[in-house]
Amino acid sequence: MAAHSVPEGCLKMQILPRVWPLTPRAACTHGRALVRRSLVVQAHGDSAATATTSVSAAAHQTPSAPSFQYFLNSVNKPSFASANTPADPGARKVYIETYGCQMNVNDSEVLLSVLADNGYAQTQQDTDADVIFLNTCAIREQAEQRIWSRLAVLKKLKNKNKERPPVVGVLGCMAERLKIKLLESDRLVDLVAGPDAYRDIPRLLDTIEGRASTSGRKHEGAMNVQLSTEETYADILPVRPAGSVSTYLSIMRGCNNMCSFCIVPYTRGRERSRPLQSILEEVQILSQQGIKEATLLGQNVNSYADDSALLGQPKSSQADPDADPFAVYARGFQSVYKPKRSGTVSFAELLDAVASVDPEMRIRFTSPHPKEFSDEVLQVIARRPNVCKQLHMPAQSGSSSMLERMRRGYTRQAYDDLVQHVRELVPGVSLSTDIISGFCGETEEEHLDTLDLIRKTQYDQAFMFAYSEREKTHAARHLEDDVPPDVKSRRLQEIIAAFRDGQLKQFQAEVGRTHLVLVEGFSKKSDAQLSGRTDTMKRVVFDAVPVPTHHMAAPSDQLVSLKPGDYVAVEVHACTSGTLFAKPLAKTTLQAYAAAHAVSGIDEPPVEQRQAAVMC
Repeated sequence: MAAHSVPEGCLKMQILPRVWPLTPRAACTHGRALVRRSLVVQAHGDSAATATTSVSAAAHQTPSAPSFQYFLNSVNKPSFASANTPADPGARKVYIETYGCQMNVNDSEVLLSVLADNGYAQTQQDTDADVIFLNTCAIREQAEQRIWSRLAVLKKLKNKNKERPPVVGVLGCMAERLKIKLLESDRLVDLVAGPDAYRDIPRLLDTIEGRASTSGRKHEGAMNVQLSTEETYADILPVRPAGSVSTYLSIMRGCNNMCSFCIVPYTRGRERSRPLQSILEEVQILSQQGIKEATLLGQNVNSYADDSALLGQPKSSQADPDADPFAVYARGFQSVYKPKRSGTVSFAELLDAVASVDPEMRIRFTSPHPKEFSDEVLQVIARRPNVCKQLHMPAQSGSSSMLERMRRGYTRQAYDDLVQHVRELVPGVSLSTDIISGFCGETEEEHLDTLDLIRKTQYDQAFMFAYSEREKTHAARHLEDDVPPDVKSRRLQEIIAAFRDGQLKQFQAEVGRTHLVLVEGFSKKSDAQLSGRTDTMKRVVFDAVPVPTHHMAAPSDQLVSLKPGDYVAVEVHACTSGTLFAKPLAKTTLQAYAAAHAVSGIDEPPVEQRQAAVMC
């Protein structure tokens, strides 16, 4: 159970920083239709060399109005080109720490790819680095304070090496939010770049170190925090950790929802989606690399709407003024903006297409908004065995009056109706949520409404935190943060307790059931046990023993050892409030397991058996 989180626009918090080995990457040359780019690649190190790469969408000409089937057919014709140039032994070394959400993890991987193309090599030690980047989160004050503390430590490192101090850069949402303040912070920071400026970082580094100037004069700081209405990094294949069985894949960026508490639209900009074909190509490459689970990322991931096929086309005639602009949403949901979906590839179409690339690869997505769970999306989730039956449905509050102040676009009744509808269409679905405690003007009655929501819905996972005011947001400008800290804290503890009670009941219900688990590695406590996650995102621990190759194996059949990336059928025999303990039954495949075990056909063990198996 996680007791802290971020609004859904910022995805979920991770225990970071993370560092990756820098390896050659492949570059996707497919971008938005009719877009042409010319990139100057400047090599760094003792022997600098210059190369020019032209990326033209003309190389991938499509019909004037390409069909959805066109994109599906072209998945077998990837336009990614391998770049296998080894790193220069004299290359400058870069060290990256990543804080915050999964999108930041993916952004760091994108930056590593950009830097690799410009001759940089990664180091695992900040003391060995020529350049140190902190990729940051700005969703709460506590997240920013961690960065200021880390910068103070890095200043000491710079002072120890005055002859050649490392360049220190702050990237991401905090860079976008604080901008000049970071550069003026007693020279703690040399470079500031927002989340849409990663292509420009090699030039910014050249500017700081004098290589971009004919005079060779160095600059004390460089900054690019301009937000883009088009940047999706669709033509850059991220540098991912070697040997991983799961990974993240960005499909859209930005958020239009403008919830009153959320800073994301101001640090990440407006929504824009990657072309479908570029996503399918990257998924195909991940499949070829042996990835078994891909999580589609976006600040508002299920609002994906690829309009690349519409570029260069005449604008359609004015829409029917009497038509409901929110008909594309789940029933009872609205937004502060009118979605433009006509002629675009929808999230349901994308999800279906991605799932079809490799039926043995699990597909997840985060972070969604409840309004975008249309019947079309839910039907894809229910129909595709490899689309995970775990949905994040951020409620934020259980009070309609509070939801109105939050500008969420729905009532408590609409949310309850959607939860019931989801559980009807997707049997066995697991639900998670986000909850804010102590938002502006929250009364005790509104808090009790939230407790009621948590108790009735019984989420499998929840991300809960006390409200933290952020500058520029609607709430900061128009509402008063008037709930005392001690009241926020007390209410948060009550929310956590209510969630834990429901979570334990959800985990108890799993005892006696069979699940398909993707093996991730050894458990944290013992090398004699393996761990992995179910389709519904529950952690499972089981003995690392040889197993049959299929359910119907005879006792004399050969046994095999499990390794990361394998699928194994398990039977749950015990649980805590956050972990399932199981007996491994047999190694299997995702499709074979799906054919033999319909979610709606899971046997329900007696309640007494489930409760007796709970481990304290």
